[in-house]
Amino acid sequence: MDQQSLNPETILMQAADNAIVSGESVGQPITYEKIPTQIFADSKDASNAVAQEIADLIRQKQKEGKPCVLGLATGSSPKTVYAKLVKMHKEEGLSFKNVISFNLDEYYQMEPDSIHSYHRFMKEQLFDHVDIPKENYFLPDGTIPAAMVRDYCTSYENKINAVGGLDFQLLGIGGNGHIGFNEPGSLINARTRLITLDHSTRAAAAMEFGGLHKVPRKAITLGVAPILSARRIVLLAWGERKASVIRGAVEGPVTERNPASYLQAHPDVSFILDESAASELTRVKTPWSVDSVVWDNKMIKKAVTHLSQSLKKPILKLTDKDYNDNGMSDLLAQYGACYEININVFNQLQHTITGWPGGKANADDTNRPERAQPAKKRVLIFSPHPDDDIISMGGTFQRLVDQGHEVHVAYQTSGNIAVADDEALRFIDFVVDFNKEFGIESPEATKIFTDAKEFLKHTKDSEIDTPEIRHVKGTLRRGEAKATCRFVGIPVENAHFLNMPFYETGTVQKNPIGEADIKIIENLIEEIKPHQIYAAGDFADPHGTHKVCWDAIEAALGRSKHKNFMKDCWVWLYRGAWAEWDIYEIEMAVPMSPDQVLKKRQGIFKHQSQKDGVVFQGDDSREFWQRAEERNRGTAQLYDDLGLAEYEAMEAFVRWKF
Repeated sequence: MDQQSLNPETILMQAADNAIVSGESVGQPITYEKIPTQIFADSKDASNAVAQEIADLIRQKQKEGKPCVLGLATGSSPKTVYAKLVKMHKEEGLSFKNVISFNLDEYYQMEPDSIHSYHRFMKEQLFDHVDIPKENYFLPDGTIPAAMVRDYCTSYENKINAVGGLDFQLLGIGGNGHIGFNEPGSLINARTRLITLDHSTRAAAAMEFGGLHKVPRKAITLGVAPILSARRIVLLAWGERKASVIRGAVEGPVTERNPASYLQAHPDVSFILDESAASELTRVKTPWSVDSVVWDNKMIKKAVTHLSQSLKKPILKLTDKDYNDNGMSDLLAQYGACYEININVFNQLQHTITGWPGGKANADDTNRPERAQPAKKRVLIFSPHPDDDIISMGGTFQRLVDQGHEVHVAYQTSGNIAVADDEALRFIDFVVDFNKEFGIESPEATKIFTDAKEFLKHTKDSEIDTPEIRHVKGTLRRGEAKATCRFVGIPVENAHFLNMPFYETGTVQKNPIGEADIKIIENLIEEIKPHQIYAAGDFADPHGTHKVCWDAIEAALGRSKHKNFMKDCWVWLYRGAWAEWDIYEIEMAVPMSPDQVLKKRQGIFKHQSQKDGVVFQGDDSREFWQRAEERNRGTAQLYDDLGLAEYEAMEAFVRWKF
């Protein structure tokens, strides 16, 4: 492949030529995708496939006696790729001695030993675990004096060119479409440079840094042009939060507003997605519009609810013409007039609505989402953080208690890293003053307070909180969770604080789940023998706390499912504060009255350390109670728009079968 074929201007012209809806031949599926895209069931399978491609390339270059020049990315997306490569090195003898690597970017200013540094990230995730020579890997230097940055960036590109260019470039994608740190507005011919980070990029990184104000405003990034000059490019994206920007990059026009769209006409590029990241692609969101589909019940429900939403018409008002005009004539041909189809879907949605999430005793449960028996159930709610229970399913939590079920809550992690430093100091200060007020001699408490103030005053980015400070922060959040339990009405002894070991690193970067984590969950399930389990089902980040907590639950359920008591156990998944299940997925919807919405808000307010100045605000400036209420009202509005009963708000669940 010659360099001219990778010229940015040539790529832009090719993208314009390719910007059509096409099929390979008559009878082939229509495609709206301008970038080759592979969809995997989950990020692990996808990552393994990419790692295998990289390993094959390394070995091929070794056979040819040539170096393998890799462009590498950071962030959560490539972590499993690197873990797989490390495993292949240790178990299969994959050598990295012929690898030369160049990373995409680094924050500016950033010391290489900082816990937020990409230098440190790459060493921890890959370099320290394989046999790549230290002189063979390069990352942008985040400490270069400002006056030298321009020349430094030129020299960084020159190093890549001196070894023959990039054989393979691994990319992630930002929520705004950035590749590397080439933010929206970057031109296709942009070179390596110092760039000011977009607010959305900084907000997305706020969790790692412990607050938006701590996130650097600038970064050094490899430019769009040198990225496009790589001979092979693979972009990774996981989770529904990337779905919209992926659709824009893959199906939309080439535009500087979505820099990933520049990849459309690269001669050898692939987007590797999990199902959630691919969910907005036309072939996934409306597959009947690109090819013939199997019209099973799930597909019918998905298509009819989508049609109703698109046309802004209640389901029972949809007509045959609506079906025919929107690519659903095959459905009519198979099942006849739309009248019966509409009624069937309407009834299915109607049957998801219940004010009795634990089942209604002595009632016909044929069309109810939950069983009537046993009348009083043992319920176990898993809460990854100390406030997920009340934020995500507070109304349902309250109903279960009010309706007489034995409700337990398992707080899986301490949530200590989400507590601001000044909150911890305020808490310690209270303990010291409390002791003085009541004449309690506690020099230990005074020393902890003094040491904490001194540590936090001089702490650096490369340092993590002391064990004492982490314990204080965890104790604060545990107290807030207990306050919520008292508010809802369950005994404090029904609150189980699991402190799963994987979480207790003191940083956003967590350890993989281990046997101890799984055993804690398994033992609690064995102790309670629940009829219902509720767990967080939002897996946008495969390395996020919610996903890791679910992995431990899933592993524990796998071990316990053959026990007699598990035959009577149903598992319900809820979503977090950011997103809801798609309407066609919902299997139980619990309505809330205005008073119940207000009571849920008051329960969320028990978590004072998470109110106002939230450490991990993300790119959403609303407080958690606002996010939860708007999401719950949105779900109720959707049911109303589809022609069902109107409620103030709703919490939604999907049943997970094991």
